[in-house]
Amino acid sequence: MPCERKPMRYGHSEGHTEVCFDDQGKFIVTCGNDGDVRIWEGLDDDDPKFITVGEKAYSLALKNGKLVTASSNNTVQIHTFPDGDPDGILTRFTTNATHVTFNSSGSKVGAGSSDFMIKVVEVSDSSQQKTLRGHEAPVLSVTFDPKDDFLASSSCDGSVVVWNIEEQTQVISWPLLQKTNDVSNAKSLCRLAWQPKTAEFLAVPVDTKVHLYERGSWDHVSSLSDDLLTQPINVLAWSQCGQFLAAGSVGGSLTVWDVNSKLCVERCKHEKGFTVCGLAWHPSGSQIAYTDTEGCLGLLDGLSTSTSDPVKDYDDLFDDDDDGLMDEGLSDNNSPVKKPVAGDDDDDDDFLMPATGRVRNRGAILDDENSLDTGSLKLGQDKFGDDDDTGSAVVPAAAPLVPLRPVYEGPLPTPPQKAFQPGSTPAHLTHRFMMWNSVGIVRGYNDEQDNAIDVEFHDTAVHHAMHLTNSLGHTMADISQEAVLLACPSTDELASKLQCLHFSSWDTNKEWMVDLPKDEDARALCLGQGWAAVATSTLILRLFSIGGVQREIFSLPGPVVCMAGHGEQLLVVYHRATGFDGEQALGVQLLQFGQRKRQLINGEPLPLSHKSYLSWLGFTAEGTPCYVDSDGVVRMLNRSLGNTWTPVCNTRETCKSKSDHYWVVGVHENPQQLRCIPCKGSRYPPTLPRPAVAILPFKLPLCQTTTEKGQMEEQFWRSVLFHNHYSFLSSSGYEIDEEGQSRSQKEQQELLMKMFALSCKLDREFRSMELAEMMTHNAVTLAIRYASRSRRMALAQRLSELALEKANQIQEEGPGEQEEEPQYFGKVGRANPFKVPGSGKPSASSGQPRVTNILDNMTSSRKSAPLGGSAGKPNKSPVLKPLAPRPKSKMTGTKAANRKTQEDTDPVAVQQKQPEVPPPASPADNTENKRPKTGFQLWLEENRKNITADHPDLEETDVIKEAMGRFRTLSAEDKIASCDIAPCFVFSMSLKVSCFQFTLP
Repeated sequence: MPCERKPMRYGHSEGHTEVCFDDQGKFIVTCGNDGDVRIWEGLDDDDPKFITVGEKAYSLALKNGKLVTASSNNTVQIHTFPDGDPDGILTRFTTNATHVTFNSSGSKVGAGSSDFMIKVVEVSDSSQQKTLRGHEAPVLSVTFDPKDDFLASSSCDGSVVVWNIEEQTQVISWPLLQKTNDVSNAKSLCRLAWQPKTAEFLAVPVDTKVHLYERGSWDHVSSLSDDLLTQPINVLAWSQCGQFLAAGSVGGSLTVWDVNSKLCVERCKHEKGFTVCGLAWHPSGSQIAYTDTEGCLGLLDGLSTSTSDPVKDYDDLFDDDDDGLMDEGLSDNNSPVKKPVAGDDDDDDDFLMPATGRVRNRGAILDDENSLDTGSLKLGQDKFGDDDDTGSAVVPAAAPLVPLRPVYEGPLPTPPQKAFQPGSTPAHLTHRFMMWNSVGIVRGYNDEQDNAIDVEFHDTAVHHAMHLTNSLGHTMADISQEAVLLACPSTDELASKLQCLHFSSWDTNKEWMVDLPKDEDARALCLGQGWAAVATSTLILRLFSIGGVQREIFSLPGPVVCMAGHGEQLLVVYHRATGFDGEQALGVQLLQFGQRKRQLINGEPLPLSHKSYLSWLGFTAEGTPCYVDSDGVVRMLNRSLGNTWTPVCNTRETCKSKSDHYWVVGVHENPQQLRCIPCKGSRYPPTLPRPAVAILPFKLPLCQTTTEKGQMEEQFWRSVLFHNHYSFLSSSGYEIDEEGQSRSQKEQQELLMKMFALSCKLDREFRSMELAEMMTHNAVTLAIRYASRSRRMALAQRLSELALEKANQIQEEGPGEQEEEPQYFGKVGRANPFKVPGSGKPSASSGQPRVTNILDNMTSSRKSAPLGGSAGKPNKSPVLKPLAPRPKSKMTGTKAANRKTQEDTDPVAVQQKQPEVPPPASPADNTENKRPKTGFQLWLEENRKNITADHPDLEETDVIKEAMGRFRTLSAEDKIASCDIAPCFVFSMSLKVSCFQFTLP
């Protein structure tokens, strides 16, 4: 006998409602968005008793004369039933509880909340609580194992988890659902249900099917489905006998399955097609009460729970409206006329063949893994036995009804994230931030008392605070130093509007408004310097001047996600394709609206963390694009590396728990600050009280940042990245802070010197050379001194060649070209690896003779040109001081010699001295005349007589060898005292002697 669908009646105000029966089935109890719990003696009760539990009631449960409710004041309350007297507060959350339920005995209450936590509370002693932590998004539903060992929960993070209550640990987790950030945005409420009494199965609604998981093994044993279920299943409820399972869907379908046979035994449709959000069985099993999202209450009466022949007559299971749906589109092979089988008195073929000529439920033949349902086939074998005649009669009729169609088992597409305004909270909130950026705050209020917008500026010198009446229903906003931009969606009567409050205008008209074309809605908007932009639902981006003049218009490659503006720059993020397996496929465009309009980034993919979405987009205060994803990773544009995106911070590393988040409101490069609001147990801050802004440090995710080397590398490259804006602003014609730029260059050079010294201590000379290549010319000179003091002769020689190349490069480029180069790289001429070694002649492009060793003229260079940065005061550093103090008596002569050396090695001076036609002279003479004598040569001149006196028979070559031996045995002080030479000359001389030793025959 088919069930009877009673006419629905008004129960609560529009919104989410829930329903349950009392233990005896005497009362129907409902709760809704009006904050009331209503107690109905029947569907026809026109004067139900009601209990007010709060502003809104989200969930309720009833057991043993105790009524438990989850209300909007973040508490789980308990009342007596049916009197409705308050009996205290069971537990509290940091935000609203989303679902409550009793265990089978009524001794415990389980509650899930939007703060990601689940609590199990003893009813007799509410201080006895267990907290289950592990979900990463709001909890959708909870249900107790009838044996009280486990609790199952579903969450917006896409998982269904089974918990061990006593140990407070996860037993198993299934990633079955679609991820979302809030219960209101969830595709389904995913109300789980555990089979009563036997507790054999856990029923989980997954899209349009119900998955059954076996208790203990946690294996997916089967699925329940129905052909007419096209919308996701929202709620589930078991009959008390544990044989029948009822489901209510988003599309308003009500379906009942016999779990043993996996057949659909009842099907009904909501009279208006509204979403079913509450479902409950009468204790007798003859009725099902249900509620919808419009606050209405309905009842299915006359359900048959007899197990003798649940599908005796399929025609009786259909309503009149559904008969047409089932018969519609049948082919001749599936004739609606039932063909009796000869000799079959029991009419057994009705078991597999309904009167409409096709199987009632494909789930009885095929499950979701595209394999035969063994339970259903075994049921058929038991029915027909091994009778060959009966089998031959049934098989031909059933064969064409079991097509083994291929099922797609690849990655599933990811729903694209909706467009949003960076710095705003969700639009469904009654009190929300419409925009929070470095200029000010725009708050929106939309409640019963007021529908208004408040604008507040961080700097009151920009403009005073404003209070606006939101009569148009604006949902998007942006604020800059010049204006406030607002936009509202279209309605059936009105077009989508763009409103601008141009408070920086010098005339009396401070406001303008534009109506977008018909069927075109604003999706994202932003403000720049002198312009405003809006992206619409028709994939069009419209530009306006700040005064309201329509400017450029162009099409976007995909649906817009969000936009940001800063000065002359516009950053647009859009969907470039459909993502799969939880990934968002986003593209980015960066345009510049200066005197020369150009596109800096065109259609490049936007990198995101694994299975995350974009949560914030904007510019630093200095104008560098950056963004944040839902995993808390902050990335910034690296203009010096081909406009790539570099991760500079991870806000999750500073969160104390998984439920905490940081809501970013601004980024600064100088000083390095990430300004954000800590959100305890949520992703968004409340509007009242005003949240406090916290400062987070930046940190590049380099390797081994716990070591001294890793820390200095991270500091250096972070300094490089965060000071790239100087060169960008300078090239764009903006004034820059030259003092700050010089400080950043000094900071980078000091870090390079520290890393250079550390590499020398670790005997990593090749690495030291790599670091020196990134230094400026002055810093390389300091590195040479450090290497000489550390007695690293080979490194010092290579550094001297590097310093010469840098000096040549600076002279070739000139001061104008040098300023355009990045400040952290010392430019070096690139060597040609394929060049055949020549005779060592000086390069024609250098314009000066080849200097063999820069150490020979280091002293004169230091005296004539002061070093930049820390090199300007070398004598204060204990590491970089000279090897020995210079005698004052010989200072004048040494300075004159050094000045002569500098003039001779200066290409400009050489060019001025040379006549137009130079006289012919041998290269050896010229080189000898231009080079100063080394310390060894001076010492040899003074001690030659002593050597020849001791060894009169020695030739010139032998005299030099003997002199080398004697000179090398002298200490540094003896060398200085004997020949009165500077420390740098001593080192230069010893280096040349050691090299000369290998060239002698």
